[in-house]
Amino acid sequence: MTQYERMVAGLLYDPGDEEVMKEQVPFQDRLYEFNQLRPSQTAEKEKYMKELFAECGDRNYIELPFHANWGGHHVHFGSGIYVNSGVTMVDDGHIYIGDKVMIGPSVTIATANHPIDAELRGRGLQYNKDVHIGANAWIGSNVVIVPGVTIGDNAVIGAGSVVTKDIPADVVAVGNPCRVLREVGEHDREYFYKDEKIDWVNL
Repeated sequence: MTQYERMVAGLLYDPGDEEVMKEQVPFQDRLYEFNQLRPSQTAEKEKYMKELFAECGDRNYIELPFHANWGGHHVHFGSGIYVNSGVTMVDDGHIYIGDKVMIGPSVTIATANHPIDAELRGRGLQYNKDVHIGANAWIGSNVVIVPGVTIGDNAVIGAGSVVTKDIPADVVAVGNPCRVLREVGEHDREYFYKDEKIDWVNL
């Protein structure tokens, strides 16, 4: 197998291999151009996502700068996604993000990892494991999501959390390592912040 084939298969591989770099660098160049766009250039932003992402629905918006190892080429977007500024998607593997997900500033979503064995790590080898984020999830600012993690639909991940294991749907999860704090319930339909009630009739 070539190093690129090993990468695609999720095996240990050399990310500095000539064939791998030949595939990757053009996407990085396009990402550099993407990050020079003005906030008002929404059509150009959408064009980039439609052309370079593995999949991209409609009404998605990214606040720049945006960082991605493969320029988003291995990112799968649903629709209605909002990504705040300074987000890093280490998309050597695939990142799947469902509809209406909100991602806060300075979040890192990583698919690339390195072996614990020092000899292998010293040779620069890595492997990739996909990340899945379900529809309507909210990822708070400065969250880190490690390779291979799945986050369920409607989950809320508190700011600063480090997500090292799967998080189920319909929960609030926080901490390092990230753990389920509670389920999303009726209280959340009544209050939006502490004791402040949601004025549903005016929304």
